[in-house]
Amino acid sequence: MPKLFSSAAIVKVLQKNGFVYISQKGSHVKFRKTGRPTLTVIVPAGKREIPFGTFTSIVRQSKLTQEDFK
Repeated sequence: MPKLFSSAAIVKVLQKNGFVYISQKGSHVKFRKTGRPTLTVIVPAGKREIPFGTFTSIVRQSKLTQEDFK
């Protein structure tokens, strides 16, 4: 089974890679990275473990690799 990450760990990696907090609506936080192209990532807030499918979606949205999160 793949390693599951917490919301806090994912947010830390996103911010380290240039993503900036934009807003929060309910339990979802929006981060954006400006440049070409502008990337927007939605992360569930306050979760101890993000499901692997959600994690892969975050990786795809951010254009980062799974190795960046390790």
